[in-house]
Amino acid sequence: MQLIAAADARWGIGKDGQLLISIPADMKYFQSVTGGHTIIMGRKTLESFPGKRPLRNRRNIVLTHNEDYKVKDAETVHSVAEALELIRDTDKDEVFCVGGAGIYRLFLPYCDTALITRIEHIYDADAFMPDLDKDPDWEKISESEEQVFCDLIYHFCTYRRIGKERVS
Repeated sequence: MQLIAAADARWGIGKDGQLLISIPADMKYFQSVTGGHTIIMGRKTLESFPGKRPLRNRRNIVLTHNEDYKVKDAETVHSVAEALELIRDTDKDEVFCVGGAGIYRLFLPYCDTALITRIEHIYDADAFMPDLDKDPDWEKISESEEQVFCDLIYHFCTYRRIGKERVS
């Protein structure tokens, strides 16, 4: 499984249920990488999408504690185990964990690749993902050339799990 996120210099990913910033090239990257594949997200992430609707051209799986929660064009699960059962026969390289913060923490043990847009700025974030630079099980294996949006500098980075075997 892969994780995909945009994170600031302190690994902040959101504020008040929204992204910290919308960088057009990052949005295009997200769309091209996840298109045609399975994405796993939390309810709040789904509800942050335009129209609070699942993303088109993807299999959408939503993890929520609310047993009565249903959304058109998405599969709803209530545990990590239930989500993993749904993707059991899916190529794990075609499954992306897309957030939010709690979902990243829950699914990180099942991921072996993390595609992170690292933004060289510190925002007033209230949602954070795990700091992969400080995690001994992860290493950065690639970083794009410097990208610029307005005055904001960012890089597309790829992290891989090392050391331990991934959880299946």
